[in-house]
Amino acid sequence: MTHTTADQPTRRPSGALVPVLAFAGIVVAVMQTLLVPVIKDLPQLLSTAPSNATWVLTSTLLAGAVATPIMGRLGDLYGKRRMLLASLAVMVIGALISGFTDALLPMIVGRALQGFAMGAIPLGIGLMRDMLPRERLGSAMALMSSSIGVGGGLALPAAALVAEHADWHALFFGAAGLGALSIVLTLLAVPESPARAGGSFDLPGAIGLSAGLVLLLLPITKGSDWGWSSGTTLGLFAASVVVLVLWGLYELRVAAPLVDLRTTARREVLLTNLASIMVGVSFYVVSLVLPQLLQLPAATGYGLGQSMVVAGLCAAPLGLTMMFTAPVYARLSARFGPKVTLIMGLLIIAIGYGGGLGLMDAPWQTIITSVILGAGIGLAYSSLPALIVGAVPASETGAANGLNTLMRSIGTSVSSAVIGMVLANTAQHVNGLAIPTMHGFRLSFLIATGAVTVGLLLALFLPGQRPSAKPQLRASSEEDANLERAEEILRGFRGRVLDAEGTPVARAKVTLIDRRGRQAGATLSAEDGSYVLAVPARGPYVVAARAVGHAPHASSATHPGEERPVDLDLSLPAETVSA
Repeated sequence: MTHTTADQPTRRPSGALVPVLAFAGIVVAVMQTLLVPVIKDLPQLLSTAPSNATWVLTSTLLAGAVATPIMGRLGDLYGKRRMLLASLAVMVIGALISGFTDALLPMIVGRALQGFAMGAIPLGIGLMRDMLPRERLGSAMALMSSSIGVGGGLALPAAALVAEHADWHALFFGAAGLGALSIVLTLLAVPESPARAGGSFDLPGAIGLSAGLVLLLLPITKGSDWGWSSGTTLGLFAASVVVLVLWGLYELRVAAPLVDLRTTARREVLLTNLASIMVGVSFYVVSLVLPQLLQLPAATGYGLGQSMVVAGLCAAPLGLTMMFTAPVYARLSARFGPKVTLIMGLLIIAIGYGGGLGLMDAPWQTIITSVILGAGIGLAYSSLPALIVGAVPASETGAANGLNTLMRSIGTSVSSAVIGMVLANTAQHVNGLAIPTMHGFRLSFLIATGAVTVGLLLALFLPGQRPSAKPQLRASSEEDANLERAEEILRGFRGRVLDAEGTPVARAKVTLIDRRGRQAGATLSAEDGSYVLAVPARGPYVVAARAVGHAPHASSATHPGEERPVDLDLSLPAETVSA
């Protein structure tokens, strides 16, 4: 169990905090789709084989997957603003490396550094939770969470425009400029969070998770090239299972784990993360299908014959709608709770893909599909951090949201592999060229609908949550802190520390010890001897007290896990001194 210290921030957050953090999220998300307009030209541009050129995209994905949980944990330990700035700086360096090279290996290194910046999104969500009053938190986290899709959607037309009218290296110089601007704005408008987690960084856990993720995502992204039944693909999948199982066993035994698997196993956290994978799958399908449909020649009989720029503009409403959904989400969540808004978002996504099966005959129809899907994905993405934040301690916000962002990345990776395989297997070959078919596009939409259905079933089993707030009753962060303190009282032990004569003992150290003998909490008794200790989960505990001039005392008790306090007074015997 980690603990939060709350040193006062150097300055209060300004009104620019939310837009600056959201801008940082959009900038790093741009890296995921920056090269989409020039994918087919990469082998020629880098003078390499097509199979090698795909590493330019795969490296970004792998680095982003590894970075999100690690940077989230580092932010919890050493400062989220500090780690956010580090993420952006690494991205700028990576963009400059890619901008100045035409060689494959430096390009892969630069793209990996760009992907590493994906950790900025959970860091931004953590900063918002730590710095903002509750009445502003819902819409702020919604915007930050949606920045993944907003950045990806807006990057397509911008990158297409640059690729058509300028040297392709300009894409990287533009990204570096946006990253540098984001660093300056963060320095000016974002104060450091006062929250810190206790413990130290789990380096073996970080290495184990990184190895497991690489072994898992490599065959997912390269399976089509290697063959899904090849020894390499199956061997990597098997190795990933072994490494991740061993990593999980290690994390359960370490005092300060990289990822608290006990918290992750809670129903609300586990189901939210699984639903996140399904949302990630559904988001990436439209990003893969619509640009191809729009750019296919009209001579195919179903292609819409649009230019790269027009195709990007038709897909742009996806990101724009996600951006404008954030304030709508805040109102809906305040009234109905994030579980209901997640279900609403998934239903809208299902409607978008279902209706999209018949809206593929004109560019304006693809815009309608993009708008509907953008609204649904925006609601779903906005709900996820609220569900996670409501289920984990404040000291674990960065790591927990990093893991949730990772789940979305896994969803997009699975979507890319599956939809790529579907389109390849249903393509028609003309003069040695594979052309996607309408059957493949519609089958892809059906797969997305299936993924959303699974996500909807998972969301229905989430525990009910109270609506987020009555904003008019919550005027300041201080009131939020008092409210959270009251909620802790309802989920822990409370009582008084007394001496042998029943007199209250002030400033006695009271320690909570879990069933494995590890410290799960600590506090000092107040002037009247009272104490409060929150519990991380239901189960048996030992509550021990020690004070100067008294012998230590410990009592065993079991907390039912319900939102009601367990009263437990601790009587300290007088300390005896042997002759």
